[in-house]
Amino acid sequence: MFVALVHIHIKAEYIDPFIAATLENARNSIQEPGIAQFDFIQQADDPTRFVLIEAYRSDDAPARHRETAHYLKWRDTVVDMMAEPRTGIRYQYLLRTSPE
Repeated sequence: MFVALVHIHIKAEYIDPFIAATLENARNSIQEPGIAQFDFIQQADDPTRFVLIEAYRSDDAPARHRETAHYLKWRDTVVDMMAEPRTGIRYQYLLRTSPE
């Protein structure tokens, strides 16, 4: 299992629609069998910055996630809301304290 942190910077005028679109995507994503965790957080001192915390059960789960209808809808909906391209960094778990 591994986790990806996806950093997203949104144009200020799109904060609310971005949150709505991303909440819908997150609610659907956590239903996927390959996703163990899907969290959505907003930076406290800059509300235009967000992070998706995506924990995957297998190496091929991200590719399957990117083929889902809810991800494709999210991607197409939010692309013009971004102030810059999103970036993702993959991490390996050394310790996970939440039950799984």
